Amino acid sequence: MNAHTHMDDRLQEIREHILDRAGGALTAASMQQLSADEVTLLAYCTLREEVMDGGLVQLIYNGYGPFIFLNPFAKAMRLWGLKDFSKLLYEGRKFYEAHGAEIQREMSDEDFMALFEQYPEADDFDDTFIENEEDISRAVLDHALSIGLA
Repeated sequence: MNAHTHMDDRLQEIREHILDRAGGALTAASMQQLSADEVTLLAYCTLREEVMDGGLVQLIYNGYGPFIFLNPFAKAMRLWGLKDFSKLLYEGRKFYEAHGAEIQREMSDEDFMALFEQYPEADDFDDTFIENEEDISRAVLDHALSIGLA
């Protein structure tokens, strides 16, 4: 097993443990039972999964824009020592604020796929995240372990 696979497994294990504590699903009510650090880790895992699967456009379309961009997630990442990632999140927030309403509307699969052509600027966010994902994930995992989330 390579180091990246081990890191993926550890993040997933911690994520599932936190979700179990929240009753199996992250809702407004269950979030009240979690610490800010636990919610931050769940936000990172959500962002990572969505962006790695379908990018910023998919993350927003699937309804995670408010959770990621309208909460203090970027500030938390900065406080966790991920300053460059925090800056990327603020850029993502600008994109979300400008285009989120349009991307989140109900649409056909064909219209959804057309969003990737319509918003090529989202590719910059995706490319930067993907290029740095391993380092970001390692730093998130290291911080989570250092504060006892595992």
